[in-house]
Amino acid sequence: MALNLKGGIALKQYRNSILKELVRKSIHMCSSFVPFFLGIAYEPVIVLLCALLVFYCVSELLRLKGVELPVVAKITAVAARKRDENKFVLGPVTLVIGIVMSALLWNLPAASIGIYALAFGDGLASLCGKLFGRIYIPFTHGKTAAGSLTCFFAVFVSSFCVCRNAAVSFFLALAAMIIEVIPMADLDNVFIPVVIGALAQFFQGCI
Repeated sequence: MALNLKGGIALKQYRNSILKELVRKSIHMCSSFVPFFLGIAYEPVIVLLCALLVFYCVSELLRLKGVELPVVAKITAVAARKRDENKFVLGPVTLVIGIVMSALLWNLPAASIGIYALAFGDGLASLCGKLFGRIYIPFTHGKTAAGSLTCFFAVFVSSFCVCRNAAVSFFLALAAMIIEVIPMADLDNVFIPVVIGALAQFFQGCI
């Protein structure tokens, strides 16, 4: 009876963890639309992203004081990791900062590659790692081989769709996989698009 109860609790916790990961990484993958909109209206999109960042920060500060804004606070509560409970949830902040920095620093094709690496590489890596990960990578705070391989293939495919160069796409995918596997908490949201965007722009000058 006790074993069944423990098993039921563990299953419920696992389902909650997967639900949170689905919500969080769905937001990640929605960022893949940003390059399209940047190509249509660059400056308004940058301004809108910055405005959303400010709005989110205000919403989080209010939430911590017990004042919840509709929709935003609910999404935050559903997506927040256990480590974020009763804290300012930093993930969306670093996500927007990474996207905006990549867009401001690099040309559109390179920035697109960096943003796609964040959206699909980092987004799918965590989700697939939780669903299918069985082999854990030492000293990475729970990162899995399945997640890292997913990151590699996602970045390779998305990069190739932009640059049409298999060798460059391979190198970018490898770099993204290495960055993703380093335990940086939410800071990988900044490092992945900025670093991969920088490498993509560098290789554009070499090919």
